[in-house]
Order: sequence, then C-alpha cells, then structure tokens
Amino acid sequence: MNERLLDRRRFNALGATLGLTLPTISAMTLIQSPLLTAARATPRTAGPTVKLPDGTVVPAIGQGSWHLGQGRHPAAAEEEALHMGISLGMTLIDTSEGYGGGRSEELIGHVIAGEHDRVFLVSKVDHATDIARACEASLRRLATDHLDLYLLHWPIRDADLSAIVAAFEGLRAMGKIRAWGVSNFNVSDMEGLFRVPDGHQCATNQVRYSLNRRGIERDLLPWCERHSMPVMAYSPLGGDNNLLVSDPTLVRIGKTHDCTAAAAALAWAIRSGNVIAIPESGSPAHVKENAVALSLKLTPQDLEALDAAYPGPSSAN
Repeated sequence: MNERLLDRRRFNALGATLGLTLPTISAMTLIQSPLLTAARATPRTAGPTVKLPDGTVVPAIGQGSWHLGQGRHPAAAEEEALHMGISLGMTLIDTSEGYGGGRSEELIGHVIAGEHDRVFLVSKVDHATDIARACEASLRRLATDHLDLYLLHWPIRDADLSAIVAAFEGLRAMGKIRAWGVSNFNVSDMEGLFRVPDGHQCATNQVRYSLNRRGIERDLLPWCERHSMPVMAYSPLGGDNNLLVSDPTLVRIGKTHDCTAAAAALAWAIRSGNVIAIPESGSPAHVKENAVALSLKLTPQDLEALDAAYPGPSSAN
C-alpha cells in the first residue's frame, strides 16, 4: 500500500469538513498505516462471497437493520436474530445513524459487544457537515473503535464532494474506518464522485434492488461492474412489506428447492456475484430461512421463469 500525505488544499478541506483545526491533527496521522490495516482481520465467510475493491471478501448475504431497535419485535428476538445470522454466515451487518435515532446502532453494539472481529460492520452518515463527529457518535453507540465500511447515506446536492471524500479518507487514515462508500447514488452521481481526488476509492454503492425493482440493471449495475465495484442491495425481498415472500412464482421455485420464496428471492438477487443483499429480519426463524440462500443455486429454468414474471429493463424495451 502506498503511503502519502494529503496535499495542502485537500488537507484544508479535510480539516474544515472534520471540524478540526491544524494543531488538532498532524500530517503524520493522515498516513494510512499498512500495519493498522493488516491488524483488522476480515471475518470468516461461508457460502458465496463478494470482493470489495480493496480485496476484502464479504458474504453475499448480510443483515439489514432499518427497523431494528424500535419496538417492532421484542428486543430479545431481534438480538437472537442477529446472533443467528452471524452464526449462519451472514456476518455483514448494515446500520445507520438515522435508524431509530441511533437505536439500531445501539442494539447492534450490544449484540457484537467485544466481538467485532466476528462481523463486517457497516454504518451510514446522513449529513456531511461534520462527518468526524457523526462517526464518533456511531462508534460510541456501536461500542467499537472502528467501522469496516462507512457510507454517505444519500447524495447531497451542491455539496463539495472533494471535501466529503477527503473527510472519509482522513477517517480511514486514522483507523476510524477501514473503507468508505455511498448509498442511493445514480450513474451521474457516481461519475461526479469519480471526478474528484480519491473518489475512485469508493468501495460500494448501496441502492434498492430486488426482483420487482430491477431498474439499476439498465445503467447503474453495469457501470459498477465496469469499475469493479459491488452493489449492496437493500430491500431485496421487495420493500418494507417484503412483497416477494408470497409471490407465486417464487413460492413454486422455493418448493422445488425445499426452501422459502424469500430464500429464492435472495438467491436471485446475488446471482451475478457482484451484489451483496442485506435483508432485514427481527425474527430468528426468518433469518434461518434467509440464510438458506447462501447454499441455493437457481437453475436456468428458474431464472427464465422469474424473468417472465418480472421482466428486467432490457426485456421491457
């Protein structure tokens, strides 16, 4: 790994975005330490995996947490569900500072207390005014000293992308995060990101993607594939109400594989090898069903049937 210092312009932008003054942060702390990076062990994975641009390997199916920690399920059930997912190989856990005002992060922090090395931990920042402070708050709620991946939750119109990237790179250099990425960016947003210094360091783009929401196949998914960047798919079961779990075609395909429609839908979402699906569940039973997708291989006939039921963008033209 090459070690280098930020130039003066980007250093100043970093300081402004982080909310720090020059005496507070020295140039030496902005050097990415190979020893520190090597010390952060990547959690073991089981089943299909996806490789991030820096070579880190993560499971193709992780766990989302949009509604966790907010009373939708008993807290004990949600904790058990997260534990079960980890034990079954769904070791990537995604959260955000905005989920339940931080309660999702607090729940996850309790579940992984003292065992961060077992998971690949992802969180998101909603605002770019003080990324460093937001990161520290997430780290406190998660009871950990670093995030494996930190995402900008939404595109921020008219924002200084170069300053945002510099802030992420500064956090990475200080060991607060191992990698950074974005969420809900379209192709135009991604092209703008790649035009700023270090924008190409983006590790992933987290977007909505499921059998009934295939729009990214038209442009964003191919763009990310060309740039060797995986997509992280939220709502892979069809949205807030998991619309796909009762779909007749998926139910039929599930029966032929002795699994649920949910497992079939997740296997479809990760079929390309460049997508990480992050279904959410506060139910241990549902987590167990989802994990079956890690060992499920859909047949060409299955895929043809699903294309017929839910035509992709190319089929619609």
